[in-house]
Formats: sequence, C-alpha cells, structure tokens
Amino acid sequence: MVETIKSRANELFPGVAIAGLVAISAQFLNEHYGAPAMLMAILLGMPLHFLSEETRTSEGIAFSAKTLLRIGVALLGVRISVEMVQSLGLPFLLLVVAGVFATIGFSLLVGRLFGKDRLFSFLSGGAVAICGASAAMAIGSILPKRENAERDLAFTVITVTVLSTMAMIFYPIVTSYLGLTMDETGVFLGGTIHDVAQVVGAGFSVSEETGDLSTLVKLIRVTLLAPIVLIAALILRKGMDPGASRPPLMPGFVIAFLVLATLNSFELIPDLIKDTASQVSRWALLAAIAAVGMKTSIPKLLEVGGPAIWMVVTQTAFLALFVLAGIWLIG
Repeated sequence: MVETIKSRANELFPGVAIAGLVAISAQFLNEHYGAPAMLMAILLGMPLHFLSEETRTSEGIAFSAKTLLRIGVALLGVRISVEMVQSLGLPFLLLVVAGVFATIGFSLLVGRLFGKDRLFSFLSGGAVAICGASAAMAIGSILPKRENAERDLAFTVITVTVLSTMAMIFYPIVTSYLGLTMDETGVFLGGTIHDVAQVVGAGFSVSEETGDLSTLVKLIRVTLLAPIVLIAALILRKGMDPGASRPPLMPGFVIAFLVLATLNSFELIPDLIKDTASQVSRWALLAAIAAVGMKTSIPKLLEVGGPAIWMVVTQTAFLALFVLAGIWLIG
C-alpha cells in the first residue's frame, strides 16, 4: 500500500510541480503588475502544451487539471453561509438568482444562432452567469467526454476572464454615469462581473461599502454553483445512452462544497482553518487552470472561431442588462 502511494506520488510529482510553478508565476504577475492571475495562469501554460504529451509529466498535468480543480471548487464552500445570503434582502437576492438562471437559459436558446451545441452553450453560459473560470472548470468536469472538450474549456476561461477584466474597468464608470446609488452599484457589480477577483477590484474602486456589498453578491452567485452542477449532472445522466460513461449522480466535490458551506453557516469552522482553506482553494484553482492551459493546443483553440467570442460577449451583455433592469424595477 505504502509502495503504491509512493509510486503514484513519484508519477504525479513532475507534472504537478510544473503546474504549481506556472501558478506561482501567474500570482507574481498579479501581485506586481496587476494582471489577472487566472488569465496569466492559462496563458503561461499554453506554450507548455508539449509537456502534456511528455511521458514524465503528462500524468501529473492531467491530475492537476482534474483533481486539483475539484479540490479548489470544493473548498470554496468555506466562504459561503446562510447569513450571508439573508443579509442581502429578498428583492435583490431574487434578482441575483434570477440573473444566473436567466443567463444560462438565454445561452441555451441562442447557442444555435452562433453555431454551438448545448454543451458549449451551457459551459460558457454557466461561466458568465456564476463565477467565471471556476464555474467553467466545475461545469466542464461533469460534461460528457467529447472531442475538443479541453479546447472549449480553455477558450471559455480565457474569454470570460478577459471580459471580466474589461468589466472591472468600465462597469464602475457606467454605474456612475447612470447615477446608481452605492448599494445599487454594489449589486450591479457583484451580479454581473464574472470572476471574484475582478468584482473585488471594481467594488473597492468605488468605495469600501460598495466593495463589501459587491463581494457579498458575488459569493451568493458562487453559492449557486453546487446546485446548478448537481442539476446538470442529473439531466446529463438521463440524456445519455445506456452504455455511455455517465457523470456521477452527486459529484463528490459538490457534496464537499455543500458540507463546508453548511458547517460555515453554523460557524463550526475556525477562522484559521477557513483562511487556510481559502488559500488552498485559490492555489489549487490556479494550478488547475495552468494545467488546463498546458493541455490546450493553440492551433485547436483558434478553431473555435469568432462566433464563439461574440456568443460570450452577448451572454455578458444579457446578464448586465437583466440585472440593471431589475435594479431599476426594485428601486
């Protein structure tokens, strides 16, 4: 048993170590130059595609892209609590939830107009609606195996991260021009920007109060990741051929996410463990996305085409207009 574990660890170490080094590099660029860490991780990983085909590193890179991803998503649960959801207020809470489901539904409806199937529409729509790169990787992990799955995942991560960064810059300007209050601005930023880091950047650029509220709204969207992944897994199981490999009825990382969120709601997780889990989650996701980049062929990525880019832009615009209309109606 010990020998088996040791052998497996030796097999995985080179690839995991490389994914970790790319993650550290991405974090360095984020801290010193303000570049989005998730975007940097995948872009730095892509030129290293040859390592995913190298015998010594392929297993570790595959492990990072799949298992580390699930660990990172599961540990996001320590940041979620029932009290957080209740503090927003029912009207805005319903608006945020409706925005997530409406965006995914809209994505499934317009996918064919852009020449994309329902799986790609759900992948990109979920990433836009919930929490950007993290949602894309979580959803990608439960989709049926198919050709170009990794290419589509990498494309989605890059596109939503770029759009999220642009939103971080321009959305605060838009809210100021529209004359939204601090609370309304917080709801808009948290309810529309894809990635958590960019929500924090946009919110606190307006004010500390707006930053706190926008982060809260964003984490409520993150809360919806688990039930949406669960519902999707159930639907996908029913729609597959009896002999096909089916996704699990209840993915383990979703169970872990829900358990941690429940424990956090009852304040059963000490602050030290919570902070540590948050850091582990961030680094696991960075390493996972770096590995996804390494498994992505740049020529194949270019095959996705311009319509897919416009599809994600359209999804982003729909979510922004939906939330903005809801804010005006509530206000």
